[in-house]
Amino acid sequence: MDFPAAFAELAQLFGLSRPAGLCFAAIWRAAQAPCADDLTGALGLSRSNVSTALKELRDWGLIARVRAPGDRKEYYTADPDAHAVLLAMLAAFQRRSLTPAVERLLAAESVANDARAAAMHAVLGTLSDRLAEFAAQPPGDGVTTADKTPSEGGKKKKKKRKA
Repeated sequence: MDFPAAFAELAQLFGLSRPAGLCFAAIWRAAQAPCADDLTGALGLSRSNVSTALKELRDWGLIARVRAPGDRKEYYTADPDAHAVLLAMLAAFQRRSLTPAVERLLAAESVANDARAAAMHAVLGTLSDRLAEFAAQPPGDGVTTADKTPSEGGKKKKKKRKA
């Protein structure tokens, strides 16, 4: 499996369309910023699929449009930092998918007075809050936090002295 196809599968987990995932992967790995025609040719997608995917990626804040002087075409760039890209995807997922789900559970909980709905709302609410906190961190900060296991607690281990 090639990188664009693998990234498209990952992107779908976050709620992006497959064409958007393919386009992002191609933009992210391109040596020079591609235009929509370049993406259409490279990915074998229709022009309308590429246009829709590019709009979706702009809405998610994953790509930016740039213009070359004297050229009417729009070219597309993406942040080269993988961590920043993942944080942007997490923030968009939290905003577009998780928060509305939590709000629907809250509404269902208040109408039905269901203990299971309340428990699910509490768990998803906590997940949504933590995800929002993680996604709001500047790139680089989250990696060190995520690398620590709960048992480490962020403390350094004492070294044993040699006898």
